[in-house]
Amino acid sequence: MLAPNQSSHHPASFTLLGIPGLEAAHIWIAFAICLMYITALAGNGIMLLVIGREPGLHSPMFFFLCFLATTDILLSSATIPKMLAIMWFQAREISFDSCIAQMVFIHLLTAVESGILVAMAFDRYIAICHPLRYRVILTDGLVVKLGLTVLVRSLLIILPFILLIKRLHFCKTTILPHSYCEHMGIAKLACSDIRVNVVYGLTGALLILAVDLVLIGLSYSLILRAVLRLPTKDTQVKAFSTCGSHVSVMMVFYTPALFSFLTHRFGHHIPRFVHILLANFYVVLPPMLNPIIYGVKTKQIRESILRTFRKKRGNSLQCH
Repeated sequence: MLAPNQSSHHPASFTLLGIPGLEAAHIWIAFAICLMYITALAGNGIMLLVIGREPGLHSPMFFFLCFLATTDILLSSATIPKMLAIMWFQAREISFDSCIAQMVFIHLLTAVESGILVAMAFDRYIAICHPLRYRVILTDGLVVKLGLTVLVRSLLIILPFILLIKRLHFCKTTILPHSYCEHMGIAKLACSDIRVNVVYGLTGALLILAVDLVLIGLSYSLILRAVLRLPTKDTQVKAFSTCGSHVSVMMVFYTPALFSFLTHRFGHHIPRFVHILLANFYVVLPPMLNPIIYGVKTKQIRESILRTFRKKRGNSLQCH
């Protein structure tokens, strides 16, 4: 159904189908996603609370972790509630403007998260290669500047998606075979030539994923060279262990991102529901796992969480 202003050729709304081909399993898939979403909110919320309350954690590494936790909460919250409404309550309709807004939030926050992982790789490089100058180089002002740079870069790359979608004419179907709105999914419904959308979408993905992976690879190559020069294996293992959490989080974020990117463009033999199911878990799996990884692997966070809960338990016992 088209909007009253026919000259714009924009539909009043789109219809999201969830995961076509797996409709019979929607209830159970949504139940799993809901549990993961609750875990993501709780885990990232606890992370922010603990880092905010513990003065000993007020360092660049943990500030970047706060940025990551905030981004994860926003990313999952931009997609999961609507996804659950589709699968549980058949609330499939989404207005054109709301769909565009969701598209921007998803791509923007994904780009921001990738940028934060680059900043965290830089943090690990300074911590291992220049440990005595760590706080001199990574000042609070530089941390804020890095965060703003990541945000501005993401905005500059993602905001053109709005114009690229709004220039298109939609004269046929408004059924979007997906659980949320993303750039190419919307563009493929248009009657217009979408070659510009395809080229810019690919360019934007390369500017984010490829550039960020190169920067992270450069950081870790310098880290590896510095660690291998350490005199004993114990000091080498200790140095590597400080990177364990970050490496694990990178694997959780980039592996499904690259798999989804490659299969979406080259995996035409893979069923559509596999693409969409992977995309659904991609927006909730990293936000759920990131705080768990850092909570388990980072001693300061683990001890702070235990100390916080012991304090609360002690206070509750005193009240009784």
